[in-house]
Amino acid sequence: MAKKTTVYDIAKELNITVSTVSRALNNISTISESTRKAVIETATRLNYRPNKIASSLTSGKTYTIGIIVPSAQVQFFASVIHALETHLKSFGYSILLYQSNESFISEKNGITTLLEAQVDGIVASMSLETKDPSHFEKVKEEGKPLIIFDRTHDDLQCAMVKIDDLHAGYLATKHLLDAGYRKIAYITTKHKIKIFKERYDGYLRALQEAGLPANPGYTIAGELNVEGGYRGTHELLKFRERPDAIIGGDDYVALGIIKALHDKNIAPPEIGVIGFANQNFSEHIIPSLSTIDQQALKIGKECAKMFLKIIEQPLSARTEQKPVVIEPLLLARESTNRKK
Repeated sequence: MAKKTTVYDIAKELNITVSTVSRALNNISTISESTRKAVIETATRLNYRPNKIASSLTSGKTYTIGIIVPSAQVQFFASVIHALETHLKSFGYSILLYQSNESFISEKNGITTLLEAQVDGIVASMSLETKDPSHFEKVKEEGKPLIIFDRTHDDLQCAMVKIDDLHAGYLATKHLLDAGYRKIAYITTKHKIKIFKERYDGYLRALQEAGLPANPGYTIAGELNVEGGYRGTHELLKFRERPDAIIGGDDYVALGIIKALHDKNIAPPEIGVIGFANQNFSEHIIPSLSTIDQQALKIGKECAKMFLKIIEQPLSARTEQKPVVIEPLLLARESTNRKK
């Protein structure tokens, strides 16, 4: 077995002290640029790999952050992870990813698993099943930064990064109203998640501003997936006075809406369709899907910046972080383009 290179080997090679090598590798400002460069070049040539366990015992940090998301297969969450990891990597951090698969039990297990792995903090988006967020308190009790993004909860006081979901729902509805639609239906999730309630409240606000009543029968609460959109649309099409536009709780729901309309030989924008999240497929289906962009890359970067800000503060000096609220963006495409 080949001998593993240590800081002692680098020090011997350069005829400098071990402490100088250590400070150079950790980019301490008291080390000259020429010495730091020589240490880095020698470490690379000798195939040196730092001992993270030993480093963590000295610094109290593992330089690893835990990420919990409902599913990394969903483009929105994948984009958040990508932006977060890219930003943290430049500060020497790596990530440990845990998928809850929209399960409350799995999410609780994820918290335990990541804390046992000694991560320096946790960034998470809650599962659809999560009603009681008290399991996240364990992170705060251990003095580690906790940042919740997208799916936040009023009962959990911690750092948060999200879009303005009330405005997102308003923006989607106002776009349909501006396009001339008046009988606007809404298919959302049956789960009581704050962001989906806020989007629905935005929908109601836009209707109220336009002087239009909200038809209770035009609201369908089901599953937040393609099948949920498909089934909900078939229910709506049974009405004698059917809706002339439908908002999907996310782009997958909207995809199910379009699929159901095709069953009835209806092609949007005859009935307008809009979703949320700007998934990868949204601009490539026929017709292309109008959607609200949740700015996933910006959310990921803001989560990383907030984590770094908190972790650099002494535990005793940490203060409550003001939530970061990002503006959603309307992407108008063919599914609502009546002019075309």
